[in-house]
Amino acid sequence: MIDLPTTPPANVDKAELDRFAKLADDWWNPAGKFRPLHKIGPARLGFIRDRAAAHFELASGGAKPLRGLSILDIGCGGGLICEPLARLGGAVTGIEPAEANIGAAKRHAGMSGVAIDYRAVSAEDLVAEGRQFDLVVCLEVVEHVPDPAAFVAVCANLVRPGGLLILSTINRSAKAYLLAIVGAEYVLRWLPVGTHQWDRFITPAELDGYGRAAGLEALACEGLVYNPLRDRWSLGPDTDVNYIGAAAKPT
Repeated sequence: MIDLPTTPPANVDKAELDRFAKLADDWWNPAGKFRPLHKIGPARLGFIRDRAAAHFELASGGAKPLRGLSILDIGCGGGLICEPLARLGGAVTGIEPAEANIGAAKRHAGMSGVAIDYRAVSAEDLVAEGRQFDLVVCLEVVEHVPDPAAFVAVCANLVRPGGLLILSTINRSAKAYLLAIVGAEYVLRWLPVGTHQWDRFITPAELDGYGRAAGLEALACEGLVYNPLRDRWSLGPDTDVNYIGAAAKPT
């Protein structure tokens, strides 16, 4: 396990933080700037639900399969994953350094009648508080931080022994450059130009290495694959572009 300082500095790129904070009012617009996250959401949620149910030996059926789990969403943005996780029965905490994003998340949760503990803090702040959770999820964040290895170590420290960490990100491949940057930002205009930097993309092997260095077990990955004909994302074996993985923390 990597030893962390008692009060580690936040591993945050301010330019990245400001870019997303400026879009805070658009988080819950399914046709807006975050449309790709709305479209990919069901596939990511299915992976989280099924992996958590299997790991914690919960009944995957029923309306509340995650009942009894404490869940942390790191980099929760406007709460696009927090709300469905709460509806599945989890006791959800969502953290995000940008106050504007937390404000948007709180407003929408209030309108939706969903109880979520939103806090405008960094993951390092929770480590300093000694907090740990059954399930920690961090989706499409690790490719935006200056030091991904240190960030994964912080995420791992927030998982209780016997718990589970789930991460999603983008592979550093030529295919990912063509689809996630050229295609998504310049051609289809799904995302603002400059949202992603190819040199910050992370291969599954690298992400697995960061997790193992932080004391986690092997990362089990699946691809998140877009079908343009159906305008739909699904899980599959192709991890060349988007992928999601789960790693357990030994007891």
